[in-house]
Amino acid sequence: MPSLSRRGILGAGGALLSTTLVKGAFGQSTPAISHEPFSFLFITDTHLQPELDAMKGCQMAFRAASKEQADFVLQGGDHIYDAMEVSLPRAHKLLDLYEMTEQELGKKVYHTVGNHDCFGVYAKSGASTQNAEFGKNFFRKAFGETYYAFEHKGVHFIVLDSVTITPDRDYEGRFDARQVSWLKAYLQTVPATAPIIISTHIPMVTAFYTYADESPSLFKHQALSTVNTREILALLSGHNVLAVFQGHTHVLEQVEHNGIQFITGGAVSGNWWHGLHLGTPEGYMMVHVENNTVRTEYKTYGFHTVSPQNTY
Repeated sequence: MPSLSRRGILGAGGALLSTTLVKGAFGQSTPAISHEPFSFLFITDTHLQPELDAMKGCQMAFRAASKEQADFVLQGGDHIYDAMEVSLPRAHKLLDLYEMTEQELGKKVYHTVGNHDCFGVYAKSGASTQNAEFGKNFFRKAFGETYYAFEHKGVHFIVLDSVTITPDRDYEGRFDARQVSWLKAYLQTVPATAPIIISTHIPMVTAFYTYADESPSLFKHQALSTVNTREILALLSGHNVLAVFQGHTHVLEQVEHNGIQFITGGAVSGNWWHGLHLGTPEGYMMVHVENNTVRTEYKTYGFHTVSPQNTY
């Protein structure tokens, strides 16, 4: 199974490093809390559907991932394609396909909500906003709460919900006020030097706008990054955040801001099952966590699209 480093795709270095010293309130450096070394999988944007051999591709990816020496899987969102604009029976069919295919992983999976995991958002779906599974309730019924935290071998993982459904039945990248309050309260329970890793679907920090065809002006709402990123960064200030893992844009990207690595993890589906998306092939990410650093490997799995539409 081939492995692609960011050097091959973006010209960046092979390892992602976070500082092992955390600056305190008065600028002194404090040693970070130690943790056990481990590896996990970041698998995002599977976009499972019956068309385009997507189920075959997803099975290939999950079978390859199942052989990796990883403690668990962090799923970055957009499990299916698509719950936003289809009927409830179609959405259920897609979800059934995903849940069946996910069993191939054979590992514990922590789920992040993606925009395409929200049912009936677009009016063309014909869904009522009063439907019990409308919006994120569809995701919650299948996977649980849309934001939460867990600890693994001394590292705190925070899974955030970056999708906000707007009153006009669209969506934008935003962390809502209730979640922000929860995050603030949770961070108060975490020692400042304790290592933290975050997952969010819509990127908090990204350079995507500088090289992609998609411009913010093409969207009614800010859909390719989160509106209130600065609010979250302010809460994270002073904490030992090793990395933020992101999905949504289907690219392999690393951006560092204020000492935090923002890592966009490509996509199992590549260009929505049409090949390369802006040079990033179908794949998943291995993440190695050791000594308050993260190192990643992006791995392809040999899928060949039946409908090539590569973009570079």
